[in-house]
Amino acid sequence: MKCSRYRTHLLRFASQPGMIATSILFAAAALSSQLSGLTAVACAADSPAASETAAKPTSPFLRLLRDDRKSPVALETSIVRYRPAKESDASWSVDLVAALHIGEKSYYAQLNRELASYDAVLYELVADDKRNVPQPGESGGNHPLSLFQNAMKDMLGLEFQLKGIDYTRKNMVHADMSPEEFAQSMQDRGESVPSMFLRMLGYAMAHQDQSNDALSAGQFLMALLDKNRALAMKRIMAEEFANSDGSLAALDGPNGSTLIVGRNQVALRVLREQKDAGRKTMAIFYGAGHMPDMQKRLHDDFGLEPVSTRWLVAWDLKSPPMMEKTPINGRKSSNKTAKPSR
Repeated sequence: MKCSRYRTHLLRFASQPGMIATSILFAAAALSSQLSGLTAVACAADSPAASETAAKPTSPFLRLLRDDRKSPVALETSIVRYRPAKESDASWSVDLVAALHIGEKSYYAQLNRELASYDAVLYELVADDKRNVPQPGESGGNHPLSLFQNAMKDMLGLEFQLKGIDYTRKNMVHADMSPEEFAQSMQDRGESVPSMFLRMLGYAMAHQDQSNDALSAGQFLMALLDKNRALAMKRIMAEEFANSDGSLAALDGPNGSTLIVGRNQVALRVLREQKDAGRKTMAIFYGAGHMPDMQKRLHDDFGLEPVSTRWLVAWDLKSPPMMEKTPINGRKSSNKTAKPSR
């Protein structure tokens, strides 16, 4: 009974957008950095703000925005719209709404507004269809995996997707595996959590020397000791995400992984069902790591091509404004030069 209950918790943990992949990626990168003996020092979290510039994203679904001093100021995810290549069949569209499993409250508020506009939103969650719809504010209880999630949330000063997104709207459509399907697919592919970790670790070590921005033990320690620890840790993890393009592909075996390919196949099967039911505007709301494979399948199986891209701020990485000093006379002073009035 305990083993069965633990497996259920583990599958729920895995189903939360990108949680297991993110944890594996972060742990693998940290371990490979220590094995490589890298000890670079992290940049301070209170670097001055400057004008923002969008570096060319390594992925069409996730990018790191920097200022002109090369300091990170935002981690962003995209909404990419796809339409049929044939003009005669342009009456319907699909948006790939890439998501991060933890983000700013404002990020999930914006996503809620975006998702409300579609005929159907296909969402990810390894759960029995309709019986385990996440409720507003759901936390996950006192299971050790949920406690780990809460620790991450508190450390980074962010919110969880399951808590921030309203899954109870009528246009929300479950488009993922059940726990039984997930377990069976992993068994059929000969997969396990340890095997996924080893694949990610191998990828991280193989690519460690190719990036000067790779996570090091020194960076991690400096972030923990920073006066603004949440911001410093967010910047470190944002750099890892930005440099991890293609890393989730390391999870794939000869027939693709359950975590990415298997679940994407389920989502696109539901997409076809929704299209056949007459839905015209649809969104696939999945973790950013799913989207490269999802895009390929939209092209190959549905004949869709990307037509537009919009970006949302998932993590705000800007330094907080300097506190205004209050002189002895009690009046606030400001270092800003007032603009002349007209």
